[in-house]
Amino acid sequence: MAVITPPKYVRQVLVTLQGRGYPAFLVGGCVRDMVLGVQPNDWDICTAALPEQILELFPGSRLTGGRNGTVTVRIHSHDLEVTPFRDESRYTDHRHPDLVRFVTDLTADLSRRDFTVNAIALSTDGVVSDPYGGLADLRRGVIRCVGEPERRFDEDALRMLRALRFSARLGFSIDLFTMEAIREKAPLCATLAPERVRDELEKILLTKNPDKALETVELGLLDAFLLRRLPGEIPERLDALPRRMPDRWLGFAWLLEHYGCVRSAEDFLRALRLDNRSIHVSAQAAAILNQPLPETAKDWKQCLRRSGIEATVCAARCADAFSLSEGKNRDVKAVLKSGECFSLRQLAVTGEDLTALGLKGRAVGEMLDFLLDYVIDYPDNNRRELLLSLAAGTEE
Repeated sequence: MAVITPPKYVRQVLVTLQGRGYPAFLVGGCVRDMVLGVQPNDWDICTAALPEQILELFPGSRLTGGRNGTVTVRIHSHDLEVTPFRDESRYTDHRHPDLVRFVTDLTADLSRRDFTVNAIALSTDGVVSDPYGGLADLRRGVIRCVGEPERRFDEDALRMLRALRFSARLGFSIDLFTMEAIREKAPLCATLAPERVRDELEKILLTKNPDKALETVELGLLDAFLLRRLPGEIPERLDALPRRMPDRWLGFAWLLEHYGCVRSAEDFLRALRLDNRSIHVSAQAAAILNQPLPETAKDWKQCLRRSGIEATVCAARCADAFSLSEGKNRDVKAVLKSGECFSLRQLAVTGEDLTALGLKGRAVGEMLDFLLDYVIDYPDNNRRELLLSLAAGTEE
């Protein structure tokens, strides 16, 4: 295991619990990351102490995990989640346990976890508890369910998407039996809230292996949102897009639209409950991609005028990444760098200027549009005096 030392406040919580006779361990993702030599972003502790005992030990802490018993401990301006060992009953809704029971056995607690790489615990003295072979799976680079994969996915259908997410993030393969269970249990994903699906997809899309998002389509995990699945292998690759949003949401949604899997990128993203801004940008960008792409600087300025900078730039990057054309991102950058006018905001006159000339109501807007068209054609003429003379009909 790589030498990664937990912060002092984390060690203090562990030592305090142990000192009062409650076994306590680092568990889950933080242990997995430590084994992989990655500094954890979050630290989670599991313990034999009950919620009320944790609350008593750490004044100012609060119960935040409902019936799961998770307590958020506030220590030295840091928040740390501490959860009692627990066992869980059947999951009628394929997402939440019907009954939670606190236990004193670490192995029983680890047995309810999703994947072996997340079912490793580490004590304060450096002893690793790994009853399900998580360390071996980390060495092999494999995502494998704890126990029977069908049961794990029956309990929580979101775990199927999480398997793809961990595979994408860590660059691991998925165990054969786990993958077979995903294919079998994929219809259960229809029971998941769209927001949950969206969050997992976004995490996949932001990894170095975003094409795992396309694999969720092939496996049937998104059938509730699709008209059909992808028609076999496709040549486009999402990893050719910049590792940022909304580029990858656009690329993913547009490919689904392009291959007839959804009615439109906008409908798909709206069904996943993305925020309105991301939906708008992606819809505008998809509309650009669905038309003949601009060829000249003038064409790009008209596109920027209609669709805005973010949507146009996203569309250009997507066009280059998917080989719909060449150099479109470069062309848009050149237009933006030129500083030439393509929006009313950049126009050298305003509506107030035109009102002062005596124009009223709709005539003001029509004249502004006329002047913007003019300066897009003749960028050097975006000068206040000249445009006012054009508006007044006194140009020479």
